[in-house]
Amino acid sequence: MNPYILATLLFGLGLGTTITFASSHWLFAWMGLEINTLAIIPLMAQSHHPRAVEATTKYFLAQATAAAMLLFASISNAWLSGQWDIHQMSHPLPTTLITLALALKIGLAPLHTWMPEVLQGLDLTTGLILSTWQKLAPFCLLLQVQPANATLLLVLGITSTLVGGWGGLNQTQLRKILAYSSIAHLGWMTLVLQFSPSLTFLTLLVYFIMTFSLFISFKISNATNINTLATSWAKAPALTSIIPLILLSLGGLPPLTGFLPKWLILQELTKQDLAPLATVAALSALLSLFFYLRLSYAMTLTMTPNNLTATLPWRLPSLQTTLPLAIASSATICLLPLAPATAALFTW
Repeated sequence: MNPYILATLLFGLGLGTTITFASSHWLFAWMGLEINTLAIIPLMAQSHHPRAVEATTKYFLAQATAAAMLLFASISNAWLSGQWDIHQMSHPLPTTLITLALALKIGLAPLHTWMPEVLQGLDLTTGLILSTWQKLAPFCLLLQVQPANATLLLVLGITSTLVGGWGGLNQTQLRKILAYSSIAHLGWMTLVLQFSPSLTFLTLLVYFIMTFSLFISFKISNATNINTLATSWAKAPALTSIIPLILLSLGGLPPLTGFLPKWLILQELTKQDLAPLATVAALSALLSLFFYLRLSYAMTLTMTPNNLTATLPWRLPSLQTTLPLAIASSATICLLPLAPATAALFTW
């Protein structure tokens, strides 16, 4: 892609998110989300592969549906209450519609079905943008919608954690596994959204760091399915030893960074007298942990069934810069000892 066009599209991505962040008016927030969607569509379709075009079309239809629903709900709110302010949602009907529209935007279950299909059709770089940056603006709006429908948010959250765990169990394509992982993590954030918004922000931040590490790792090892992972030890032995740690951090195992948000969320849910919900969420994390362990097992404890050593890939020096991966993977693995300071900052 032409660097000038790429710079314009990336600027559009940043501008759309910033407009949504800065707006207190529903029309401006909707406009920011639309700019965001229109900026990423050419990035998704740039390879001109039929699967990429199909994924782009599905993404466009899902986002257009969510945007129309959001616009309709905000107009209904203005009609019922006489004002467009995001912070003053007085009627339960527009509030519920807006929550559902934003859930469709970010891919919360049961409105998640577009997410695995779209991510499977994209390259890893665009998939990373879709899994991280594109979640910021809708989450910012979800945090601002008060008073939110508490039951709806809890149902969306627990459904997403369960669907994210179940859905990834029988997948062999890494991008679909990452999509279901994203759905499960978004469910954890939604569960605690109304009780502790700062904790939701912490979980989102840790999820971004972990997902960035994993996408960059797969990009450097050029892996798109589990079979490719089985041969990655011959290409990049150091990377092969780091990726299982990143995966286990995503699964939430101590003493890795991913344990921190899950631990604080379960603690917060228990404080709110929602121990059964916390139990179901913790059990759903075991489902996710199973497929992360499956990937780790495929990478470190199995050898690809090749009879000839000549079929193994050559270990060539990577031409890609690895400094971002080094920083992100260090943060993914080593930040748990900062838990007291993090808890003091994010759980006031």
